[in-house]
Amino acid sequence: MAPQKKLTEYERRRLENIKRNEEVLSSLKIHSKLAELSALTKRQRPQTKSYKLSPEKKLKSDAPTVIRRSLRTRGMPPEAATAGGLKDDFDESPNTQKSNPKPEPPTCKGPISIREAFYGEDYDQRFTETILGVSKKIQLSYGDGPTEGIDSGYPSRALGSVNLGSLRLDPENIARVVQGKIHVVRFFPSSDLNMIAVGNTSGDVGFWNVDAKNQDGDGIYLFHPYSGAVSGIVVQPFSLSKIYTSSYDGIIQLMDLEKEEFDQIYSCDGPIFSISQRASDPKSLYFSDGHGVLSIWDERTGKSSTSWILHENRINSIDFSSENNNLMATSSTDKTARIWDLRNIGADNPKPLKTINLTRAAQSAYFSPSGSCLATTSYDNMVGLLRGANFEEVSMIHHNNQTGRWLSPFRAIWGWDDSYIYIGNMNRGVDVISTAKRRIFTTLQSPDMSAIPCRFDAHPYKIGMLAGGTSGGQVYVWTHC
Repeated sequence: MAPQKKLTEYERRRLENIKRNEEVLSSLKIHSKLAELSALTKRQRPQTKSYKLSPEKKLKSDAPTVIRRSLRTRGMPPEAATAGGLKDDFDESPNTQKSNPKPEPPTCKGPISIREAFYGEDYDQRFTETILGVSKKIQLSYGDGPTEGIDSGYPSRALGSVNLGSLRLDPENIARVVQGKIHVVRFFPSSDLNMIAVGNTSGDVGFWNVDAKNQDGDGIYLFHPYSGAVSGIVVQPFSLSKIYTSSYDGIIQLMDLEKEEFDQIYSCDGPIFSISQRASDPKSLYFSDGHGVLSIWDERTGKSSTSWILHENRINSIDFSSENNNLMATSSTDKTARIWDLRNIGADNPKPLKTINLTRAAQSAYFSPSGSCLATTSYDNMVGLLRGANFEEVSMIHHNNQTGRWLSPFRAIWGWDDSYIYIGNMNRGVDVISTAKRRIFTTLQSPDMSAIPCRFDAHPYKIGMLAGGTSGGQVYVWTHC
């Protein structure tokens, strides 16, 4: 038997401390309580157990791993639905007109029936009949309109001052025409018709006959001809039955109510951000094609034959002077607004007559009713006012233009004379800027206005009739007493 090893003083004291601690724990019944807790934990564990599979038992998936990359890094153009802006917040409130699913937008280049694009169960023929009736009346009175450079005597837009105190918003002049963010609002150019056309980010084109309040659907007609945002609407002044629309899809379509069809007349790879038309040239469309390019589509040849690079980034608006149709104004995300003379624009290196440099993106540049002034709107909280023989007098008027991601950027428009400019207000109103005082003169407000109006249009032949569209699809129509 091997001799027992003698413990050191340290080891002896250590064993004594261990024995004493065990006696204390035994007296407190600590071991029995730990056993009870351990058993209780084991009984509850199956209710909350989460399994982690070993590498051998992991379920296999046939789906490949997808690495997300932006369109920019892949060298692709922006998606049609979100080009030029952030994804739209969709208003979930119900559409009071229709409840059936939207039709698929046309994918072919040939004409499609408006019944195929109609958002509803049964197409309402009253829409076509109303517009054709007024259109034929105009053609009987004024013919087919002017040829290029010749004025046919067709009545110009109504010019005159309005008593701002008489403007009011009646509850019956409020309607949800589309769902989602409205990009463009247009009155039909007729004194015999109060019809409004709007386009939204979902590719819908909606029409509201304001005078048809007692009809089924309250005179609202909705079509879905695009998959991307609607960027422009032009109604032929001499033939109201022909309505041009453009989209971030890179498509221009002609809605011909006489033929009852949508016809794709132009398409390109990039988005189309805006379209316009000169009053003296109804056979041509001016549109912004891609980033900084302005092109002209000719109805007589059925194609685009002229293009200029006018800006370094997208062109947000195109407008022409009523005093001189050769003067064209453009605004761009490249932080400039410019005035051009189409007679001397230059093919290779276009030179503007005037450039307005801003600190942030220019959202619009519109001539006044007389053509002698220009109003610009930019995201740097400024509304610009240009006056003078050569637009040399420039004034900048402060205005809160920070609409954020959920609203369409503000665009200031003119009314029925050169005295006032109308623009949205973040407090659910319409700010009226006095050009004489160069400041906000008053604000149009109403308890019935539940959303912020962002895009506007003034009725070209009815003084005091102003329409505003919101990012919830509502349209508000102000009238005077």
